[in-house]
This record gives sequence, C-alpha cells and structure tokens, in this order.
Amino acid sequence: MSQVALVYSPRFNDYDLGPSHPMRPARVVRTYELIRACGLLEGSEASLLRPSPAGEERLALAHSQEYIEAVRAPSEGRAMRNPLKFGLGTVDNPIVDGLYEATAIVVGASLRATDAVVDGEASVAFNPSGGLHHGHRAKAAGFCVFNDAAVAILHLLERCGEGVKVAYVDIDAHHGDGVQEAFWERRDVLTISVHESGRYLFPGTGRVDEIGEGEGEGYAVNLPLSPYTNDEVYAWAFREAVVPLVEAFEPDFVFTQLGVDTHYQDPLTHMCLTTRGYMQVVEALAGVAERWIAVGGGGYDVGVVPRAWTLAFARMSGREAPEHVPKSEAKQYGGNDEPVPMHDAEGPTIDEDWARVAREFAEESVAGVRERVFPVHGLSAETG
Repeated sequence: MSQVALVYSPRFNDYDLGPSHPMRPARVVRTYELIRACGLLEGSEASLLRPSPAGEERLALAHSQEYIEAVRAPSEGRAMRNPLKFGLGTVDNPIVDGLYEATAIVVGASLRATDAVVDGEASVAFNPSGGLHHGHRAKAAGFCVFNDAAVAILHLLERCGEGVKVAYVDIDAHHGDGVQEAFWERRDVLTISVHESGRYLFPGTGRVDEIGEGEGEGYAVNLPLSPYTNDEVYAWAFREAVVPLVEAFEPDFVFTQLGVDTHYQDPLTHMCLTTRGYMQVVEALAGVAERWIAVGGGGYDVGVVPRAWTLAFARMSGREAPEHVPKSEAKQYGGNDEPVPMHDAEGPTIDEDWARVAREFAEESVAGVRERVFPVHGLSAETG
C-alpha cells in the first residue's frame, strides 16, 4: 500500500467554462505539474491513478434522472429544454461543449480516490479536480454541475455497508451547501463547513443554526467567519470547533474539500489566510484522518492554488515540500532570476478594526457551534 495517491487525467482540462471564467483548468494542471516537479510522485510511498468517467448509475446516487439527462442532452445532439430550471446557461454555469463528459470525469476521479482508500491501495488519495460542492440534486450552481463529493460519499457508504461513518470537512471559502443538503437528515455523515459568512459571500447559506433535521439533527455543522479573518483566528476557530467534533464522531473515513479561496490574494473572496495558515488547517486534518479522501475545490489565483495543493499533498505523503518552486516551474509563478518560495513570502495587512471584528465574529461562531452541536456529540459547550 502506498501512503498517498494522486488522481489525475489530462481530461481535467476539459472542465473549461470559458476563457473569462474564473474556474480555470490551469489550476489543476499546474498542481499536477508542480507536484511532479517537486518529486512527490517518486518512490513507493506515492502512486498516480488514472480515473474513468462516472457512469450514470453512480451519478444517480446524488442527482435526479431528469437532471442527468438534461446535462447529457447537448452531448447527444439534443437541445436542453428549459436549462435555467437546472441552473445551466448562466454566467456561473454556462453550457459548453462536452459539459457532461467534463464533469463526469471529475466525479469519476473522486470515485477512484474513494475506491483507492476503501480498497487499501493508499491511506490517503487526492483528486485536485474535485470539490464541486455546490451541485444540487437537480440543479447546477456556483461553477458546479455534478457534485463529486456527494456522489463519492454515497458510493463509499454503499460499498462499506451499515455502520460506517464519514466526516466531511469543507474549508473552501464558500459554504458547502450541496453536500450539506445531500446528508441533511443523516447521522452517518457529519458535514462540517468552515467558510466566509453568507452575509458577504455566495451562496448566502451556512449559518450556525443550520444543524440538520430529523435523524441528522446535530450532524450538519457550520462555522461562518468574517471577511479579513487571518491565519491565527482561522486556526484557533478550527481547533476549537472542528477538531473536537471530528474526534468525538470517530469516523471510519475523513473526506475533505480543500478549497484555497480563503487566501488573501483570491479575487472572489475576502478572507486573509496565507499558505502557512492554510497548512495549519491541513495539518490539523491530517491529525484526525487515518483513512483520508481529499478533493480540491475553490481557489482562483493560479499562482497560489498549485503551491497550496502541492504543500498539502506533501503533508499527505509524509514528506517535506522543497523550500522553493523548482526552476522548471518558476516562471509560471513570477520567478525569473530570483527563486520563488513555495510558501508565501509575505502576508496581508489588515485594518485593526476589521481584525477585531473578525476575531469577535469567530468567537461568536465557535460559541454557537459549541452550544448547538457539541452536546449532541457528548462534548462540553465550554471553551477550553
């Protein structure tokens, strides 16, 4: 068994929503190239896996038949009837050639990562193309058509049978609404989303009081944070609210969405993490995940995302990433004669008032999670 597996296909380039769309496939391609250039695929502790497109029967685990057929229609030479009903044909989710095939290979990659961990091929598997967490049962949203995370988790539960538990932890700046929705009334999947508050950012959901219903009450967890949240505050909130819940839940598998749009240079969000803060959270996740399936997600600065995901992959493999971007890749990250550090060389300057607001906002959210959810899992609501 290898320590870590990377799932990659040149076909990830096909998830291209247009030249001006922020969801650029270069984010994923450059991640693969940087991981390879850093030597992280060498040796017996790492393996490279090739995915196949998800079949219709797997997509149907999380999506309606009507929706699947609507997405597939253009590929079969048929017009998509009433695309807006399905959230398609919009600026965020345009209808492009080969959309069905492009999103099916992303789902297939998350299924391949899941099977690798379930079958013992690797203790952790990473699909950087995945993390399309806004996809709903019958509607696309937020650059996401099919929800690979929801499909993969349902596939895992089907394969492993009754009694298996999965903790889904989403650190994307946007609320993981589609995955939360898929498991809203279930207690075998603990969904945790740490995100910029919906007061300020799409999709507008993810309040602390969204905790699931019925059997699933207390098994949906939301930790909204303020714009301008920095490394220190984010890591503190994560340790106080997320880590104890995952440990108390005692999952058989941990499934993480590792979006990097919390970075201070991201063009679509207002968070202020650096790669060092991001890696504090990845380190915390590694500490609670024995069998770990990871997917990518958001992050729209192509100079940041590959570095962050390569650093995360190095941690998954139990190895140290190089201090600098290899020379073969440096030009893509602004390097000419000077070496380019893998970690951010500097961080953001945050106004004192906003920093205070961010800290108070985080404290309020942590207290809310502890009050509403901790008792369900036998934990004290009091902070340590």
